[in-house]
Amino acid sequence: MELEQKALKQVVDWVADKKGRDIVMLNLKGISMVTDYFLITTGNSTTQVKGIADYLEEKLGSIGIPILRVEGLPEAKWLLIDCGDLVVHIMTPEQRDFYNLERLWGDAEVLAFSD
Repeated sequence: MELEQKALKQVVDWVADKKGRDIVMLNLKGISMVTDYFLITTGNSTTQVKGIADYLEEKLGSIGIPILRVEGLPEAKWLLIDCGDLVVHIMTPEQRDFYNLERLWGDAEVLAFSD
């Protein structure tokens, strides 16, 4: 399944609706054999991390993005939503600072979406 830019932007918008901070979409095509895109965001607390994930679980199917698996419950310090071509990482500030996925995947293009 090839994700369209419109669908990726919609996912970013949904995360923003739930006040996800520092939202970054990385294009991993040609870099990762596992997925094409990473969306990384920060929730202020485990409650917010879970709230963002719950909202995405409710919405993603409406634009044809399947959820293959969700990892990181019940702790909700770092939730990973595997959608195949898109993997969403929702992290507490401490987890995001510690794992620094943007640095780890520093070769990836950061996608920007215009309104």
